[in-house]
Amino acid sequence: MKIIRLALIVVIAAVFVIGGRWYMYISNTDSPYNEVGIELNSRMPAPLRKWGCDKLHATFGNVLPPYGCQAGAENRDWL
Repeated sequence: MKIIRLALIVVIAAVFVIGGRWYMYISNTDSPYNEVGIELNSRMPAPLRKWGCDKLHATFGNVLPPYGCQAGAENRDWL
């Protein structure tokens, strides 16, 4: 029973840490090209990734989209 409780605590903590880091990336105002943030965003489920890309596009609309937010044949368009 203790092992299950410990595993559950570790999983919940990991979700909060990873989710918090991802949210910090999509709500930043410095640069959309943070390597860790790009990787986290590209691995999110499609609806969350789209929402994150929309937030990044609203902030950084005039730059090339980061990996995971690219659409189109030449990867110059935002999702």
